[in-house]
Amino acid sequence: MKAAPFAYVRPGSLDDVLAELAGGDGKVLAGGQSLVPVLAMRLGRPATLVDIGSVASLGDLAVTDEVLRVGATVRQRRLERSAEAAAVPLIGMAMPFVGHRELRSRGTVCGSLAHADPAAELPAVAACLEATIEVAGPDGRRRVPAGAFFVGAMTTGASAQEVVTAVEFPVARPGEGHGFGEIARRHGDFALAGVVTRVRVGDDGAVLDARLTGFGVSDTPVTRDVTSIVDDGDALADLAREVVDTGGDSHGSTGYRRRLFRVLAARELARALRAARKERT
Repeated sequence: MKAAPFAYVRPGSLDDVLAELAGGDGKVLAGGQSLVPVLAMRLGRPATLVDIGSVASLGDLAVTDEVLRVGATVRQRRLERSAEAAAVPLIGMAMPFVGHRELRSRGTVCGSLAHADPAAELPAVAACLEATIEVAGPDGRRRVPAGAFFVGAMTTGASAQEVVTAVEFPVARPGEGHGFGEIARRHGDFALAGVVTRVRVGDDGAVLDARLTGFGVSDTPVTRDVTSIVDDGDALADLAREVVDTGGDSHGSTGYRRRLFRVLAARELARALRAARKERT
């Protein structure tokens, strides 16, 4: 199939982007790796594509002592290969699993967040790290915690008149370790089940805080505090039954995905714990 007819504009400023989106019938185009297939299958029929590629202020990639800031037009491949990404180890762990290299060369980090595919890796990383997503609209800018940004499959808290301008990932702290794992039919496919973990330990190696985010298992990334069950296999099995609520399909039943989740959770929590304790030594 081919996309339904649409108008195309390429504004040079954020104000002009918002003016084009004011009618509510436009759609933001950044990398296009998620949007173009949707248009080709006519699952979406926007009247206007608003290309944000010429807005210079949206291309920032910078790291401070507190956060890694990624602008809306930063390509995934640019972030993957950047020195700045080292401040957030989960970026380096997850990025090779995001589609294929060719797609990452065009796709944007914020575009993946805005698309909100429940089986995508970057929304899960953002949720696990408690990243902040910056959104601009007719009423100004607002900052949304990642946990509140994803409200359903392919659905976010941003309105049709708003645009995601940046995401801020907190940098790793001393005594912090991470894990990332997923199972897919082929490399580059969306995950049948995936897990992102973050563990923090004290000077004595005791667990202070542990978070786990599952993806590909529900309508949104699902995050839980697992501080008390980091190495409790039975509790992780109970967690899998609670978290994995996606229906079965030709690629795997709900029960199969729960088994995948349980194994991945145990493995990636153990990996994160080892990394955190090693960082303390």
